[in-house]
Amino acid sequence: MSRTLAAEGGGLSLTDTNLTFVIVAAVIALVALGFAAALVKAVLAAGKGTDNMQEIAGAVQEGASAYLFRQFKTLGIFVVLAVVLLFLLPVHDTDGNETLVKVGRSAFFVVGALFSAFIGGAGMALATRANLRVAAAARASEGGREAAMQIAFRTGGVVGFLTVGLGLFGAALVVLMYKGDAPTVLEGFGFGAALLAMFMRVGGGIFTKAADVGADLVGKVEQGIPEDDPRNAATIADNVGDNVGDCAGMAADLFESYAVTLVAALILGRAAFGEDGLVFPLIVSGIGVLIAIVGVFITRLRASDRNGLVAINRAFYASAGIAAILVAIAAWTYLPSDFSEFGNGVADLDGNPRVIAIGAVVIGIVLAAAIQALTGYFTETTRRPVRDIGKTSETGPATVILAGISVGLESAVYSALLIAAGVFGAFLLGGGSITLSLFAVALAGTGLLTTVGVIVAMDTFGPISDNAQGIAEMSGDIDEQGARTLTELDAVGNTTKAITKGIAIATAVLAATALFGSYTDTIRTALSDAGVADPVDYLQDALNVANPKNLVGLIIGAAVVFLFSGLAINAVSRSAGAVVMEVRRQFREHPGIMDRTERPEYGRVVDICTRDAQRELMTPGLLAILAPIAVGFGLGAGALASYLAGAIGTGVLMAVFLANSGGAWDNAKKLVEDGAHGGKGSDAHAATVIGDTVGDPFKDTAGPAINPLIKVMNLVSLLIAPAVVAWTVGNDENDPLRIAIALVATAIVVAAVMFSKRKPIAMGDGPGADSGKAGSGSPDHEPETVNA
Repeated sequence: MSRTLAAEGGGLSLTDTNLTFVIVAAVIALVALGFAAALVKAVLAAGKGTDNMQEIAGAVQEGASAYLFRQFKTLGIFVVLAVVLLFLLPVHDTDGNETLVKVGRSAFFVVGALFSAFIGGAGMALATRANLRVAAAARASEGGREAAMQIAFRTGGVVGFLTVGLGLFGAALVVLMYKGDAPTVLEGFGFGAALLAMFMRVGGGIFTKAADVGADLVGKVEQGIPEDDPRNAATIADNVGDNVGDCAGMAADLFESYAVTLVAALILGRAAFGEDGLVFPLIVSGIGVLIAIVGVFITRLRASDRNGLVAINRAFYASAGIAAILVAIAAWTYLPSDFSEFGNGVADLDGNPRVIAIGAVVIGIVLAAAIQALTGYFTETTRRPVRDIGKTSETGPATVILAGISVGLESAVYSALLIAAGVFGAFLLGGGSITLSLFAVALAGTGLLTTVGVIVAMDTFGPISDNAQGIAEMSGDIDEQGARTLTELDAVGNTTKAITKGIAIATAVLAATALFGSYTDTIRTALSDAGVADPVDYLQDALNVANPKNLVGLIIGAAVVFLFSGLAINAVSRSAGAVVMEVRRQFREHPGIMDRTERPEYGRVVDICTRDAQRELMTPGLLAILAPIAVGFGLGAGALASYLAGAIGTGVLMAVFLANSGGAWDNAKKLVEDGAHGGKGSDAHAATVIGDTVGDPFKDTAGPAINPLIKVMNLVSLLIAPAVVAWTVGNDENDPLRIAIALVATAIVVAAVMFSKRKPIAMGDGPGADSGKAGSGSPDHEPETVNA
């Protein structure tokens, strides 16, 4: 096979052999979708349990579907605006096909957004049906823990197959259609996936944690009733929230991680390896599809296993090992042994492309395994950090919170160092070539995500197990062994959710680092177009962090992560306050709820959470999109690069801190509920419930949302980079327009934040407020409010 780039109008075409590889990758992606359909059929064939179970599950399905439909209607406005802006932004190196590439970039933005929405929606729809079947299967007469775990994990496997199938199919389709211009079109595909994922993560996270916090504070702490007691008006909303946040939101999040990492690898691959660089990441991702299929089907709980996590870890590490072997074989077979065969500007480099590719992918696979082990250590109930938090519960909630924050801060350091080591190790493989080093970083991300099918299954396993326990407890139709099984699976699910959040954060950093390299390459091209004599020297000077403008950009980038996190947590606090007041009102005004002679009004709490989630997600979304625009047009391309560096560095630490502290608090509560330190109903239990309540918005709203935030900001910066350079380099006549854009973007962000801070918390309903009566929170009866 000829390794020389074929010219086609000055562009890049594919050899017949490489074209075949891309088609094979697309076919493998379709195979994954076929396996997803087969698993759906298998899951739905399982028993549905008692009539009570089915009634409760039906209410959860209805609430989750209604919320997601309303959210998609809201997000449609952003999609339309983004399509228009993408078409207006300039593109480069299209060899006379500028309009066609612009149309493709906008069209595949919509495709990426639709894929992200579909994966989230389909995953949630199946999860709301699988939770019922897991609860039924957990009963001793129906198979016990082995059967229950198999249903839960295979349901997650469906979402995993959809993730790898649609992600690989979308990328392969772009390469087939646009060939050399594929990287530019893929920017739109990745941006669509990332934007939808961020909104779904924030909105779903606000919904689920507002309901969860409200249910815990009133039910467990004030009324002393179990977590999923049907007398608590927030229980249905809590179970709905698990699905819209942890299923729909996280599924979309992991899909965009997969898509954006693949996009970064393809963009840099073309620059480093020519057409082979466009094809090899698709080959690696095709192997990842096969690994997903193997990993899901070998995850089986043995009778000798201590808990479900043993089985999951065994399958994950086996999948990772198989992936490393298959990628090594593929690289050795496909890539040349010498750079001279590429003939695209890297011909004079020393080293073996095969070794570099294998090393980069293996670094990613090892990083995934290391993150899994490290996160598991800090969040598993059997490990010292969680047990130490459990011990502090004997001295009250304050020490529980302090211990959890300490665990989160410490774990963030080790996780950040692990990720940094992975990035630096991949960078060193480049042997002095920045382009090649950044491609190695992108390949590390692609390697990490060869196991993404299993990772997504692990994540979806968590909320399904949580919901199954809730349905069993609310229905009362569960035997003692089944209850123990569901409690065990729920605790395992807490750990798997924490692990997948850690891995998603690692992919965000790898993808962001690679996209950062794409950004600087785009700036270099734009400088040449602007007539700068020596764009490389100009760029090095522009990126100097000693420049005060750049230092300001770095500080702003770090500050945006803090502001974004604060907005998300505050949104949960406000909405949870309304839920607390509503649940208290129902207990007070309907005393028959406690003796089970009256039925709680579940729909009112679902309405509160739905309304608040929609109105609260706009401000964080606007911040993520407009802050890079304000910095880029206001301070220039160098300051925007520093902004991204600040956001990446702060984001990885903040995200791991929030995710792991929340996960540790949650499992410390599970530890006490299993009988440690006085068990349920004790003062220690109340203390861990408060710790878990603080951790809920940490681990399921703010922390995970930082992952798509980082990539959205990187992609926005990449898209606006040509315009930023064109309007800021030696062209003073554009200054008024440039400054106007920066000021308008800043004004919108400031107005959105001020509006968010002035939003009220529902506290009373008129004259009865003084006597402690809470508002209904229903959408057709807005309660009297006080400002937050």
